[in-house]
Amino acid sequence: MTLSEMRRWMTEHDLRLTKSLGQNFLHDGNQLRRIVQAAELDPPGPVLEIGPGLGPLTELLLAARCPVMAIEMDQRLVTILRQRFVDHPGLNLIQGDALEVLRNSETDWTGYKVVANLPYSVGSPLLVDMALRPTAPSLIVVTLQLEVAQRIRAKESTPEYGLLSLLLGWRYAAESTFRIPASCFFPPPDVDSACIRLRRRPVPLVEGEQIDRFLQIVRQAFSQRRKMMWKLLRTIWTEETLAPAFAAAGIAREARAEAVGLEQFVVLAHQLPANSSTSIPENNPVIN
Repeated sequence: MTLSEMRRWMTEHDLRLTKSLGQNFLHDGNQLRRIVQAAELDPPGPVLEIGPGLGPLTELLLAARCPVMAIEMDQRLVTILRQRFVDHPGLNLIQGDALEVLRNSETDWTGYKVVANLPYSVGSPLLVDMALRPTAPSLIVVTLQLEVAQRIRAKESTPEYGLLSLLLGWRYAAESTFRIPASCFFPPPDVDSACIRLRRRPVPLVEGEQIDRFLQIVRQAFSQRRKMMWKLLRTIWTEETLAPAFAAAGIAREARAEAVGLEQFVVLAHQLPANSSTSIPENNPVIN
């Protein structure tokens, strides 16, 4: 789907894009093909696409013989998509808010791959939500703001490292990333984007009740970035409990969370006992 074709569909349907929905449509054919290639769709398998927009990526996914479940919030775009792909039985198009649809769905996502140009406004929460699902997709290939992609791949002691790196890292290994200039989108966003690939770990780094404990630890540790992590966790666990856990993880008492790696947080989740004094929200933890 070329930029001129996009303009034609929008003109025919008197469609004006809504900035609050993060409607920036990727039209560059080379970049779209790179995304599909990164998704490893041979052999074809079920794909979840979030925010298909006018369907340029959807078109390539269907051409790869993949059954596609696409979730689009904007009813105007759903109308266009139904017209464009009326002869494609492989497309299951759902109108609704993707976060709500996924949270209310009982679908087993284990065999799915997520391939999408995610709306900027919901990209991070959607990814965290997927990671927390009992049946998480096997592969996620998505475009995001460049800054967000850098945060996902960041390692400790770098400026980009933070909560998002950890909330995804326990379940997914971040792999390749390539930059996508703003000029490849219509309308061009104010920032560049990047495509990132996340591969589900064969075994999660934390399991069962350790997941809640891991979330509790990292949320508390990053609640005040400039404070020593020891002092922040002391509001939940006793010094007698923290001392051997910190020693096992090789963490100094003076360390701040930004200097502590994923594997060290995992050790803490294994070492520290359950503590219900700080509740964990049912939905996504804070990811800023």
